Amino acid sequence: MPTTDAGTATLPDKQEHQRILDLACALIERESITPQDAGCQALLAERLRALGFSTEQIDTDNVQNLWASKGSGAPHVLLAGHTDVVPTGPLEAWHSPPFTPTQRDGRLYGRGSADMKSSLAAMVIALEDLEAETLPGTISLLITSDEEGDAIEGTRHAIEILRQRGIQPDFCIVGEPSSTRIPGDVVRNGRRGSINAYLTILGVQGHVAYPDDATNPIHATLGVLQALTEHRWDEGNEYYPPTSLQVSNINAGTGATNVIPGQLEAKFNLRYSSEQTAEGIRATIHQILDASDVDYEIEWHHSGDPFITPRGTLTEAVTQAIAEVTGLQTELSTSGGTSDGRFIVPWGTPGQHRVDLVELGPSNATIHKLNENIALEELLPLARIYRSILTRLLIP
Repeated sequence: MPTTDAGTATLPDKQEHQRILDLACALIERESITPQDAGCQALLAERLRALGFSTEQIDTDNVQNLWASKGSGAPHVLLAGHTDVVPTGPLEAWHSPPFTPTQRDGRLYGRGSADMKSSLAAMVIALEDLEAETLPGTISLLITSDEEGDAIEGTRHAIEILRQRGIQPDFCIVGEPSSTRIPGDVVRNGRRGSINAYLTILGVQGHVAYPDDATNPIHATLGVLQALTEHRWDEGNEYYPPTSLQVSNINAGTGATNVIPGQLEAKFNLRYSSEQTAEGIRATIHQILDASDVDYEIEWHHSGDPFITPRGTLTEAVTQAIAEVTGLQTELSTSGGTSDGRFIVPWGTPGQHRVDLVELGPSNATIHKLNENIALEELLPLARIYRSILTRLLIP
C-alpha cells in the first residue's frame, strides 16, 4: 500500500480500503450457509445497478444465482464467485462469532472472509473505480449460492440458461482464494480432475470365535487398499502434478467386539492430471479390484475433468497486473481443490469455444477452518489487481 513520508496510508488509500472493508463486512454478517444466500446477492446487485449494470436472478429450487452485465461486444470479461459459505463448526471454538466480522491483530475474522466474500467486495469496488472510464467490450458477473454445496443448481444451471441466449465470455476471473501469503503470489490457471468412488466390500457376518463360518471384509480390504494406494498413475506433466488417490473414509463393524462384520464401506478420491481420463481411471480400478478376488460394489461420482488456461492474453494480463500492484512475480499453479471453474471453462459449444480462466483471490490458509480470516492489508491490493486486469483486457 502506498504510504506518505510519515509512513501512514494516504487518505485516498484509506478511503478505498474502508469501502472494501465495509462491503466485505456487510457480506460476512449475512449467514449464507450453503445453499442460502441470505441477502448477499441483493446487496451486490444494488451496488452494480448503481454502476449501470443490468441484473437478474437465474434462480432454481433453493439456489440463487445473480447475473449482471454491462456493455456489449468483445472482449467479454466475466467475474465469478459465490456467496455461500461452509458451516461454521462448533460455535464455542470460535474466538469471535463467525457471522460478526471482527478486526483483531490486523486481520478480519468471520466465516467467508477468505472464501470468498472479500473477493466479491474487492471486485465490486474495482468496478466502482472503473465507472468513470469508458471501456469497450462487456463486463459481467455470475455469482451463485451453490458452490460449497452440491454445485448442481448454481453456476452450472445458470450457464445453461445463458448459453441458450448465445452469451459466452472470452475471459473469466474467479475470486477463489488462490494465494498463500500475499494476493497474487499464486494464481490458479487450471485444476486437476476429480472423481470420487464409494466402494463396498461384501463379506459374511459371523461370530469372531467361528471365523470359518464368516468372511471378514476388513481383512479382504487391506490388500485392496494397498494395491489402490500403491498404483502409480502417472508422473504429471508441464501443467499438472502426478495423479493422486487418497482414501478419505472407512467404515465397518457393528460396534461389538465379537462380531465379524458383513461389509466394509470405503470412500476415496482421485485428483488426476490430463494424463488420465475418468473412464480410464474407472477401468483401471475395476481391474485392480477384479484381480484382488473380492466381492465388491462400487459407485462413482465425477466432479469434473482437468482444465488448463495456457499462457496467453489472460495470464499475461494477470501477471502484469500483479507485478504492477505488488511487485511480485506470480506462480501459475493447478494445485488445490475443485471450483466452479470446471463449469465455466467449457461454457461454449463443445470443441468450439472455451473460456480462458484464472482463479485469483486472497490467502487460503484458513479457508473452511475455525476462525477463518485474512489480513486486512490484502483487501486493497486485491481490488487494484482486479481493476488492472480488467483495464488490460478491455483496452487493447
